[in-house]
Amino acid sequence: MTKKPFAPQRRHVLQWGLAASSGLLLPPHLAANTPSNRPVLQVGPTRGVRSLAAAAREAKDGMRIEVDAGEYTGDVAVWTQHDLHLKAVGGRVHMEAAGANAQGKGTFVTSGRDMLIEGFDFSGAQVPDHNGAGIRLQAGSLSLRDCRFNMNENGVLTSNDPTVRLDIEDCEFGTIIRRDGKNHNIYVGAIGHLRVVGSYFHHGQSGHLLKSRAAVSHIFYNRLTDEIGGRASYEIDLPNGGVALVVGNVIQQSAETENPHIVSFGAEGYSGPRNELHLINNTLIDMRPSNGVFLRVSPGADKVRLINNLWAGNPKVPADPAWESAGNFAVDLNVFVLASRDNYHLRPDAKVRGKAVDPGEVDGLSLRPTRQFLAPRGTLALERPAIHPGAFQFP
Repeated sequence: MTKKPFAPQRRHVLQWGLAASSGLLLPPHLAANTPSNRPVLQVGPTRGVRSLAAAAREAKDGMRIEVDAGEYTGDVAVWTQHDLHLKAVGGRVHMEAAGANAQGKGTFVTSGRDMLIEGFDFSGAQVPDHNGAGIRLQAGSLSLRDCRFNMNENGVLTSNDPTVRLDIEDCEFGTIIRRDGKNHNIYVGAIGHLRVVGSYFHHGQSGHLLKSRAAVSHIFYNRLTDEIGGRASYEIDLPNGGVALVVGNVIQQSAETENPHIVSFGAEGYSGPRNELHLINNTLIDMRPSNGVFLRVSPGADKVRLINNLWAGNPKVPADPAWESAGNFAVDLNVFVLASRDNYHLRPDAKVRGKAVDPGEVDGLSLRPTRQFLAPRGTLALERPAIHPGAFQFP
């Protein structure tokens, strides 16, 4: 296949995204716009502004919106302002949709640039077309930090605007409301850039745990485990390819899944100028009784690299002569501390310890892990260079 040139703007996005994913830096728009002296709007039952809906009407660009902890029932909002920081104060803020929705789309609908939401929980998002979301990202850029999504038709759903970017850090996407198999824990449309770090995805219901059509998808140090009672289709679905860096994740397919594939790349056709899958230092577990498939890659990808992965529960490891493959191992579940309790740290006597190879670079940036997932959600910085295959380096 003739490779098309990578647009300079997308190369810049790729380089920042990898650096941020590896080192947990804030996105540049947030790093440059977090002044402590920004105007503050306080929201809560005893405040002058009592609801998020009212706050969305009163907010001005650049505000910090401090929301008192508690439950906000049927309180839906449309956010169009730029450079907003919504932060829970004194505990968590629970947004319970209770049958309400904004614009027929979800609990929050956002279209502003440089928006940050921190410490919020979203549940109950449902709309007439069965495609409701805790947050619907229409335009601009959004960062989510320490947010939780449970029992929504979709956790987060985005538009197909290529100028949009979404950054998710230390969040949780739990059980979704099953409708017609098209409901996903998170569904990212054809946006410019997705970054997901230190987050926990679990208990899908016919849809996918994580689906992304983004031109660039960086999926670093997460736990995507369907677990008992989960019936997700794919754990990671990248239907249109793009540049996908999937590094340091625990990815588990449940025994009750309705689709044998765990990770899928390009299943709906490649749509961008560059289509590469870099699957690096992941621990993939197949709990299906039979016929499970760790990886599905459609013909036509520019590059597929499988480095330092552990394939557990299934002897059929991914292989193709055109792929770059090194440092991968098929292992039994007893190589882990306690797989029956979803503890996939390597046992001290595991023979695969120390057998990782250098995973190389993408556009001059190292893919060697610098962190690992930390339950229940978050990451832990590595004290030493990564030397083991799989998602966990220590203990």
